[in-house]
Amino acid sequence: MKILIVGSGAREHAIAKALARSPQAPNIYCCGSSNNPGIRALCTEYWVGDVCHIDAIVKQAKLWQIDLAIIGPEAPLEKGLADALWQASIKTVGPTKKLAQIETSKAYARELLQKYQIAGSPLYQIFQDLDKAKDFLHILGENNYVIKADGLMGGKGVKVAGDHLSSLKEAVQFCEELHHQKKTFIIEEKLLGQEFSLLCFSDGKILIPMPLVQDHKRAFIHDEGPNTGGMGSYSDSDHSLPFLTEKDLHEAQKINEDVLHALTRECGEPYIGILYGSFIATKKRRKID
Repeated sequence: MKILIVGSGAREHAIAKALARSPQAPNIYCCGSSNNPGIRALCTEYWVGDVCHIDAIVKQAKLWQIDLAIIGPEAPLEKGLADALWQASIKTVGPTKKLAQIETSKAYARELLQKYQIAGSPLYQIFQDLDKAKDFLHILGENNYVIKADGLMGGKGVKVAGDHLSSLKEAVQFCEELHHQKKTFIIEEKLLGQEFSLLCFSDGKILIPMPLVQDHKRAFIHDEGPNTGGMGSYSDSDHSLPFLTEKDLHEAQKINEDVLHALTRECGEPYIGILYGSFIATKKRRKID
């Protein structure tokens, strides 16, 4: 079997190493944006170029006679790579462009949760208008807000009150900056608690959960410094996390399942790939009139 990995980061390296351990002994191919020696050592062939160049990736996959493609990064999903590969009769792990909005658009994700009354969403509003954004910031109150740029930002599009924004004035300035960039942005209530992730394999019908993990996004130790795309993660020996209960796990899995069903209804297509559930274990959220 010939398997194509799209992407050349640490995520894709982990996928390549897992495939290399498989008793099926597949031939591994890679299309990456840069040369990753760790991945290259496991590959039959390795192509370097723009992984968002859809036609080039599909052409290469056809040339290599790929049986299955696994798309790692979000950006090619946003550009419709999964759609193009399926159209070329290449089975693909990774959602189509329409379904990938759950990952590529924060506004889409929030609106989907609200429309289908899925648990876990904080108080939020979506903005392009600065005056209304200022009003909502004042409603939430000092140190009780998070501002998120919509779209893919490489893990750096979120600013949190008290961590990155020291005052309402700075919050408004960040909103103005996003407004000038003509970006849609979301303002949410700030949640206090422990973040964790529950990723699941999806065949479009059922979800198989992976081990619970907590990742570290800050650049420096002691949760200091700017947000990054990720500085590593950990899971406990029992594949859970020390601050979570069995009830927390079931609730998180239920939310993931509800999202899968909502996406299927909304888009009319099966979600095939990895569903990334990002959570925070908190006290009860406050209510604002």
